Amino acid sequence: MEASSLSKPLILLVLLLATLTNFALGQGYRGTRVGFYRSTCPRVESIVQSAVESAVQANPTIAPGLLRMFFHDCFINGCDASVLINGSSTEKSAGPNAFLRGFEVIDAAKSQLEKACPGVVSCSDILALAARDSVVLTGGHSWQVQLGRRDGLVSRASDTATLPAFNDPISVQIKKFADKGLNIQDLVTLVGGHTIGTASCATFSYRLYNFNNTNGPDPDINPSFLPQLRALCPNGGNGLTRVALDTGSVNSFGESFYANLRNGRGVIESDAKLWSDPTTQRFVQRFLGFRGLLGLRFDVEFGRAMVKMGNVGVKTGTQGEIRRVCTTTN
Repeated sequence: MEASSLSKPLILLVLLLATLTNFALGQGYRGTRVGFYRSTCPRVESIVQSAVESAVQANPTIAPGLLRMFFHDCFINGCDASVLINGSSTEKSAGPNAFLRGFEVIDAAKSQLEKACPGVVSCSDILALAARDSVVLTGGHSWQVQLGRRDGLVSRASDTATLPAFNDPISVQIKKFADKGLNIQDLVTLVGGHTIGTASCATFSYRLYNFNNTNGPDPDINPSFLPQLRALCPNGGNGLTRVALDTGSVNSFGESFYANLRNGRGVIESDAKLWSDPTTQRFVQRFLGFRGLLGLRFDVEFGRAMVKMGNVGVKTGTQGEIRRVCTTTN
C-alpha cells in the first residue's frame, strides 16, 4: 500500500516535468506544436517561405504587411485567418484593416500547398509562417513556429474595434493586450515589430500642428525631428503619404525602433507613449541595455512573444475547418 501510494505522486510529478519540458522546447502550446505537418505535408515551410521570399524581393513593403496582418488576425477571434475572408462586412473590409497588404502572398502559398497536400494545411498556419519569414527576410532572427491551427468560420467588421489603435493611451494598450493573455513585456516587444513598415500621415499628423487643441505639437516629439515630419506631412496635405515608423531602418528588422522612441522620434502616438509612460519605459530601457537594468535581447524576445501571440484563441482538433481557399469558408 505504501509503495502504491508513493508511486502515484511520483508518476504525476514525472508527467508534469515531461509536460513542462515539452513546453520549454516549443513542442506544444494549447494544441499547436512544432512539426505538426511533418508527415502530412513535409514541404509546408519551404513552400510558404518561397512564396514570401518572391513577394518581398519584388516589393519590400510586403514584409511589414504580412507581419501586421498576422497581428491583426490574432487580436480578433484568435489566430484563425478570419482576416483573410472577403466580404462587405468582414474584418478585411473594416477601416483598421484598410491598408493591410500581402493577401495575394497567402493565396499563392495556399494554391501551391493545395497541389502538394490538398486539404491539409490551414490558412491560419500559412499566415503564421509568413509572418515569421517576413521578419527573417528583413534581417530578424528566426523562431520555430508551432502549427496545427484551424481556420475560423466567422469574420465580422465590427470585431475590429478590439484592435489596438494609433492613439490608444498606455492604459488602454495594456488592457487590450491583457485581454488576449499578453503582458506588458509582450506589448512592448510586439510593438517593436514597427521597426519595419510605415504609417500614413493621417494617423499621426494631428501630433504635428494642434495636438490636443494646444496649437502646438505633441511634446513627446523631439523638436529636431518635428521639421522632418512636417515636411513629409504638411498641414492639410495628403493623408495617404507613408512615413517610416522606424526612421532610418524602414526595411531592416532590429532594436533601432526603441532607440528612436528614447530619442523622441516615435512617429505614431501609441508608440511614443511606450517611452513617455514609466510603466512601459522600463522595458524599452531593457531592450536598449540601460546600465543597472537586466537586459533583454529583442531578437530572442520577439520570437518568444510571437509564439505566445500566435497561440491566442487558436482553434485546433475538430474546431473550425481547413479552408480550401483562404478568402472564403468552405
